[in-house]
Amino acid sequence: MKIAFLTPEFPHAKTTPSGGIGASIMSLSKGLIKLKHSVSVIVYGQDKDDVIEENDLVIHKVKNVKFKGLSLYLTQKKVQRLINQMHASGNIDIVEAPDWTGFTAFINLRCPLILKLHGSDTYFCYLDRRKVKPKNRFLEKSALKKANDIIAVSDYVGKLTNQVFDLDLKFRVIPNAIDVELFQPKQDKEHADRILYFGTLIRKKGVLEIPEIFNKIVQQQSEIELILVGKDASDIKTGASSTWNLMKAKFSEKASKQVSYLGQVPYSEIKDYINASDLCIFPSFAEALPVSWLEAMAMKKPIVASDIGWASEMIVHGKEGYLVDPKNHQAFSDAILKILNDTALQTTLGTAARSKVKNVFDIEVVAQKNVDFYKTVLENA
Repeated sequence: MKIAFLTPEFPHAKTTPSGGIGASIMSLSKGLIKLKHSVSVIVYGQDKDDVIEENDLVIHKVKNVKFKGLSLYLTQKKVQRLINQMHASGNIDIVEAPDWTGFTAFINLRCPLILKLHGSDTYFCYLDRRKVKPKNRFLEKSALKKANDIIAVSDYVGKLTNQVFDLDLKFRVIPNAIDVELFQPKQDKEHADRILYFGTLIRKKGVLEIPEIFNKIVQQQSEIELILVGKDASDIKTGASSTWNLMKAKFSEKASKQVSYLGQVPYSEIKDYINASDLCIFPSFAEALPVSWLEAMAMKKPIVASDIGWASEMIVHGKEGYLVDPKNHQAFSDAILKILNDTALQTTLGTAARSKVKNVFDIEVVAQKNVDFYKTVLENA
């Protein structure tokens, strides 16, 4: 089968910076290639038009068309021509694209188009309790209605997407995946009593709750260290240019001495920070099915995370980690301290977490589910 991914991001040295959607596509591509399928990635919003071929993967970089008032439409049509040409030449059987900002709303393809729900702007605005741009809502709803079929990375994101758009679309749940072999736990952990958060410093990920949680922790155990890794972001609610500055102001004087913010680090180094921690925390308010959680779980790290929606599809509370209301700072800190003070519990949770990822979220397991679904879509096209 010849599968193409249309995306605004993909992690490669010759493409623009990438986030979670790009990472999930990269992992799925690797799984599909292992299963002997052909994969092309079409990445728009690039610095130039180019084709990169390496390791059985073909990446098509697409530069956006610049024309006042028509840039989006003309770029959509440029991508449409490229995909239809690739389909006509026998290089594409089916295309998958994310729901974010509805880029496929006005793209007419000669092959089936699957829309994957990673979380649209409308979805995240609903969870953030803020207004969505009317243009984005219109494009995202149009793209959903136009797709041949829909995949949701979690049942939660599928159901809530239908709710926020007032739709009743059928969808298949196929989760995000990671290459478990790339996230091997190591025995030579260098540090004890270290808590790690990795991800963008942004309000929707609950990072503004972290200082209040950590303040309570250091009141009971002053030697605990908190490491924060990830890109800083502006805060849409206050207009502040730095969420990190908002966080710093919330730490107590005692707690602030135990906090290290390292900024954004190369993706290849994330494994080292995970390995050097005792547990990872993710107090997020808005996700679809976060890859970062899977990465930590694969490295046998217990997780204390939000108890919202998608979380129960990844973690059974008390088995692979703890799920807690991120606004309940006392309960969140208590869960962290319970794990930190019990090495046997750390081992039990961590072992169960890695087993869960290997059995449910590994790239080959998830890739096969995608292949089976793609075959059904092609048979019904």
